Amino acid sequence: MSYLDLFQSGELLQRICAAWQRLQSCDLCPHDCGINRLSGETGICRSGALPKIASANVHRGEEPPISGSRGSGTIFFSNCNLSCRFCQNFPISQLGNGGELSIRELAEKMLKLQRQRVHNINLVTPSHFLPQFLAALYIAIKEGFNLPIVWNSNGYENVDVLQLLDGVVDIYLPDMKYADDAPARALSGAPGYAGINRLAVREMLRQVGHLQVDDEGIGTRGLIVRHLVLPNQQAGSTKTLPWIAENLGEATHVALMSQYFPAHMALATPGIDRALNADEYDAAVEALEEAGLENGWVQELEKERRPV
Repeated sequence: MSYLDLFQSGELLQRICAAWQRLQSCDLCPHDCGINRLSGETGICRSGALPKIASANVHRGEEPPISGSRGSGTIFFSNCNLSCRFCQNFPISQLGNGGELSIRELAEKMLKLQRQRVHNINLVTPSHFLPQFLAALYIAIKEGFNLPIVWNSNGYENVDVLQLLDGVVDIYLPDMKYADDAPARALSGAPGYAGINRLAVREMLRQVGHLQVDDEGIGTRGLIVRHLVLPNQQAGSTKTLPWIAENLGEATHVALMSQYFPAHMALATPGIDRALNADEYDAAVEALEEAGLENGWVQELEKERRPV
C-alpha cells in the first residue's frame, strides 16, 4: 500500500486528523511533553503548530541510493526533540534557524522539488512536525505529487506514532546513536534512548523491509540505518552493530559514519571533546564485519564513502 492508496481510500485524511489531535497534548515523541502546541505552547522541541524549515533544496551528499544521479529533495526541519551536545547541524536543530510556513507552503516546497526532478523527498529531523507533514502531503497529492518519501530521523520515536506513517514512508533512514542510556541522557538529553530506538527501528523494518533499489540503483523502499561512531566508545558501536545483525538481519543496510568532530558544545564536554581517531573507527568497521553486515557504506576519515 502507498500513500496514494491511503489518499484514495480516505485513510490518509483519518491519519492526519489523528496526528493533529496529538498536538493538543503533544506526545509525538518519547519526551511526552503534554503541552498544547495548537494554542502556542512549546515543549522540548520548541515547536508550535506551524511547520518550520531551514531549507528545501536538491542535495547530493546522502547515501548513493538516496542521492542517485539527480539528487534528493531535502527539507531540513528546524528544531529537534534531542539536544545533542555535538550536533553538526546545531544552528538548525538547537538554535532554531529557519522560518515558519503554512501547510500549503510546505506542500508547495515538495511540489517544487518534484519539478526539479529529484529522486525523492528527504525529510530531515521531521518527527516533531509529523502531523504538519501529513497535511502537506495530502495537499501535494491533489496537485500531482508522487515521489518516494524518505524519513531521515534521529531514531528517538514512539512506535504508535510511527504507525501513522505505515504506507506513507517509503524509505526509513534513522540514526542508531547509542547502545547505552547513560551517554544518551548526558550527550543528547534522551532518556531511555537505546530501548526506545531499538523498538522504533524494528517497527520501521516491519513497515518497509530491507532496502530495495531499481535498475539504476535508486532506493525505492526499505531501511537504511545510520550509526555515527563517537570518540571513547560513547556510541557503543561494538554493541549496536551486532544487535542490528541479530535483530534486524544481516541484510540490513548500514551507513557507518566517521565524520564526527567536536561541534556545538562538544569541546566543553569530556569524552567527546576531540575528533574521532582512526583506531576508534577501525574498531567499529571490524565490529561491522564480524557481525556479518555486508550491505551499506563505510567512510574514510576524510568523509569519502566506499562500499562495504
